[in-house]
Amino acid sequence: MEIKKAIYQTSITDKNKILNDDIAEFAFVGRSNVGKSSLINLIVNQKALAKTSSTPGKTKMINYFFINDNFRLVDLPGYGFAKTGKSHQDIWAGLIGDYLLNAQNLLMIFLLLDGRHLPSQLDKQMIEFLLFNNLPFKIIITKSDKLSKSKLNENINSIAKTLNLRKEIFITSSSYSRQGRQSILDLISFKLEEFYGKEDKN
Repeated sequence: MEIKKAIYQTSITDKNKILNDDIAEFAFVGRSNVGKSSLINLIVNQKALAKTSSTPGKTKMINYFFINDNFRLVDLPGYGFAKTGKSHQDIWAGLIGDYLLNAQNLLMIFLLLDGRHLPSQLDKQMIEFLLFNNLPFKIIITKSDKLSKSKLNENINSIAKTLNLRKEIFITSSSYSRQGRQSILDLISFKLEEFYGKEDKN
């Protein structure tokens, strides 16, 4: 797949404004500062389509990006940054949950985990939520360039064991080295082919 066009579409903070039409969607979710915006920019091959911030928890809304006039990437609010306050976390968790349960054409959820650390309790809760609701997801291990190959592999084994998940659902990525981009694009292309039909050429 080649990304020929990627534009910002809209942002929402109200569950009643969740977009539901005939457009396929791929959602990105994870802890604040895990690298969601950087990964989206890597995928679309733009430097600033999704706004990155050095301040964790800044993204408090659902951001939609329209790709190739064909599908959307959806940047969900980051979770788990204490300085935002518990009430804000509850609101964001509610918005995240409302989207994940009500988006009609959500083909895949990419759950991002920092490869340098074991999953947090909130990460575990998110995975339990996805499994309980039978939602399709892949684990994206971010910031892989910050570790040696052996240390990264060791950490991925530990993360998989902690989550009781198979390593086959993990994709290793780095916005710096561009690792993982093609694997993610291949998966998106496969899911789009299933969704729109074999005649889809994007």
